[in-house]
Amino acid sequence: MSAFACDHPGATPAPSPNFGARAGGRSPDMILLHYTGMETADGALKWLCAPESQVSCHYFVHEDGRVEQLVREADRAWHAGKSLWKGESDINSASIGIEIANAGHPGGLPDFPDAQIEAVIELCRDCGERWDIAPERVLAHSDVAPIRKVDPGERFPWGRLHAAGVGHWVEPTPVAGGRFFQKGDAGQPVEALQTLLSLYGYGTEINGVYDERTEGGVAAFQRHFRQERVDGIADFSTIDTLHRLLSALPRLTA
Repeated sequence: MSAFACDHPGATPAPSPNFGARAGGRSPDMILLHYTGMETADGALKWLCAPESQVSCHYFVHEDGRVEQLVREADRAWHAGKSLWKGESDINSASIGIEIANAGHPGGLPDFPDAQIEAVIELCRDCGERWDIAPERVLAHSDVAPIRKVDPGERFPWGRLHAAGVGHWVEPTPVAGGRFFQKGDAGQPVEALQTLLSLYGYGTEINGVYDERTEGGVAAFQRHFRQERVDGIADFSTIDTLHRLLSALPRLTA
């Protein structure tokens, strides 16, 4: 792929050949954040630009805050894989993918440097304004692919992004005692929990059984919105945070 004019004014081009057309010519209405999960940023960038990898993203954010654009926003980058959100499975056609250089869980979940997070905030703001992306549509890869993916991880500062005007967030309810639900449980309360997760957007089957898929959805929710403990168990803190998050959605308070 030849060089192009970057959509984001703070980016420089680093064209990847791994892209295609968005299905139906649709416009992006979602931002999906990833970590690279590789030892070095340079290695990750080379892989995203290698034809044999069959993966890419729209933007790559280095630890020092430099931003490179690999695929034009009008095109469909290959970053989400098998994913689901609000019943939609072609997340690549619906989203702008941002890869954040970080070794992730394989590297011990290192902190994200301040310069990098500031660059992510600026980039998300710019993309969000240009495409009129709703705050609740700024998501983690783990949100749309629970169990299969865990990035950008429970150390990613979603609250800091929200304070800067990016994403949807409520302060999580502190972890404490009380009744909880976990894998193997069944009944109406489990069905109610599954319904709440589905209402927010998670691809949780509503069957009244706390199965592996439900456990994975709860863990993904915790990884984004209740990071103090990620265990896939629906305790009071998790359920209350989910309730308050749903209540804070614009469409439910208008």
